[in-house]
Amino acid sequence: MYWTLELASYLEDAPWPATKDELIDYAIRSGAPLEVVENLQELEDDGEPYETIEEIWPDYPTKDDFFFNEDEY
Repeated sequence: MYWTLELASYLEDAPWPATKDELIDYAIRSGAPLEVVENLQELEDDGEPYETIEEIWPDYPTKDDFFFNEDEY
């Protein structure tokens, strides 16, 4: 399983919190690439919903990770 910013971006608007099956269904319905669906299928399924993308990909960059001043734009 591998994630990139591009692949993870397909899940930004997912209905969080969501179970593994709900995320797979969302990815298919939203037209995400096959790699996203395959990555989601490889997740462990303990029946508990995932609260955020960070639970799936802990290194997912957040807004705080970018170093720019929003006031300048």
